[in-house]
Amino acid sequence: MTGTSFRAVAVVLGLLASVGLAAANAGALVPYRIEGLAIPEALTSTPGDPLRGERIVRDAANATCLICHALPIPEEPDPGNIGPPLVGVGSRYTAGELRLRLVDPKVINPDTPMPAYYKVEGLHRVSGKYQEKPIYSAQDIEDAVAYLLTLTDP
Repeated sequence: MTGTSFRAVAVVLGLLASVGLAAANAGALVPYRIEGLAIPEALTSTPGDPLRGERIVRDAANATCLICHALPIPEEPDPGNIGPPLVGVGSRYTAGELRLRLVDPKVINPDTPMPAYYKVEGLHRVSGKYQEKPIYSAQDIEDAVAYLLTLTDP
C-alpha cells in the first residue's frame, strides 16, 4: 500500500470509528450539575428553540405537559389540573430552575407525581416505551426550557 492509500484508509477507519462512537453514545445521558435548585448549564451546545419546545410540550404521543398542566395555548382547551398552571412560568423561574424541574423534579419535591423527563435510574413503574431511556433528549429539554421561558407575565 502506498503512503497516500495508507493515509486514506486511516482517515476512513477513523471516521467510521467516530461515527460508531457517536452512535454508541447517542443514547447516553449528558452529565449535569445541580446547584441549589437548578441545573445552571445547558445540556447541549445548541440553544433551545422555543417553537420546537412548544411542539414538544404539546406532543400527546410523548408525555405532553398538558396531561397535568394548563398552558396558555388557546387550541388546547382541555388541559390537566394535577400540576400548577404554567402561565407566567417564565417570569417565576430561571432556565436552570426549569431545567431541573424537567430533568428530575423529585430533587425539588420527592412526592411530586411529575415524571423525570431526563433520568433513567431509580425510577419505578416505568412504561416499557421508556425503559432505560429518557422521555426527552437533552435537546428536547433545552427546547422545552426555551419555550417555557417565553411564558412570562404580561
